[in-house]
Amino acid sequence: MLEKLEAIFQRWKNVEAELSSPDAMADMKRFAQLNKEYKDLAKIVDEYNIYRNIMSNIDSNKEILATEKDEEFREMAKSELDELLVQRDEMEEVIRLMLIPKDPEDSKNAIVEIRGGTGGDEAALFAGDLYRMYMRFCEKNGWKTELVDYTEGTSGGYKEIVFKVIAEEAYGTLKYESGVHRVQRVPDTETQGRVHTSAATVVVLPEVDEFDIDLQVSDIRKDLFCASGPGGQSVNTTYSAVRLTHLPTGIVAQCQDQKSQLKNYDKALQVLRSRVYEMELQKHLEETSKKRKTMVSTGDRSAKVRTYNYPQGRLTEHRIGLTIYNLPGVMNGDILEIMEALQFAENAEKLKEGTVA
Repeated sequence: MLEKLEAIFQRWKNVEAELSSPDAMADMKRFAQLNKEYKDLAKIVDEYNIYRNIMSNIDSNKEILATEKDEEFREMAKSELDELLVQRDEMEEVIRLMLIPKDPEDSKNAIVEIRGGTGGDEAALFAGDLYRMYMRFCEKNGWKTELVDYTEGTSGGYKEIVFKVIAEEAYGTLKYESGVHRVQRVPDTETQGRVHTSAATVVVLPEVDEFDIDLQVSDIRKDLFCASGPGGQSVNTTYSAVRLTHLPTGIVAQCQDQKSQLKNYDKALQVLRSRVYEMELQKHLEETSKKRKTMVSTGDRSAKVRTYNYPQGRLTEHRIGLTIYNLPGVMNGDILEIMEALQFAENAEKLKEGTVA
């Protein structure tokens, strides 16, 4: 581990020097990549410096115990050494987790898409409940969100809703939400009091920019239409809504949230870029999941990841066998415990595989 930390420290110094070079400043794509790498490495370097200081103090105290004759001084050194050894073990655990190779997308903003699945009107209502759950989670964390596009359900909720989460590590935190979310409850329209099962699909994408993927303007068809749903007279009577189609792949993205056609175009382009980029990301996730027995994030959108059982007030996270009997709290945005458990399971898997030396 020390060799790996020293190599990271040397790389950090090299990146720092390269950032100051005229060549890096002349190439904005390269400069952005170096700047991100520098920030990522700096977090490990900071912990490494603390660790080196602890190790130096351990050596000093060991030397005192080996050479000092004064018993009181030796007792102080031994007491301090015991504390330092505990700190060393704690630091090694922290650093070991930091050395787990991170998904390079983790630090990016996230684009979250929720679609009502099987269950008709009830599925749309559940999609609306999930949207509110994520909004409350973002509010509690002080994260900014932007609505991109939505189609309302006939009885409320949403057939589909797309929004962006703007925060550091937004994608890394939310990515495990991708998959089929199933709900078991008595719908408002049910007169017999029977429990129905419905589902909604959640897809979380990393927001990518022009440095990550280069979309040719000639490959994109732009269509304009009048926005639907609430938003005021001007929204519904002007051709401000934008639909973009990536001709080589057939992937479509649209935005109707803003009154400005230009703003809608920019938002739709962000989503389109992320969806095209995700095609390659999905291939990578599928290849990675084949190598693991219990991979948490398989990238399989059809996988049933979670069940929300209203009659019993129970949530079940199927990937790691986690059960929580606080469904009202979960639906009010208290989902950090679930995300942390999924992250822990993923890290434990990587450590088990020997990813970190």
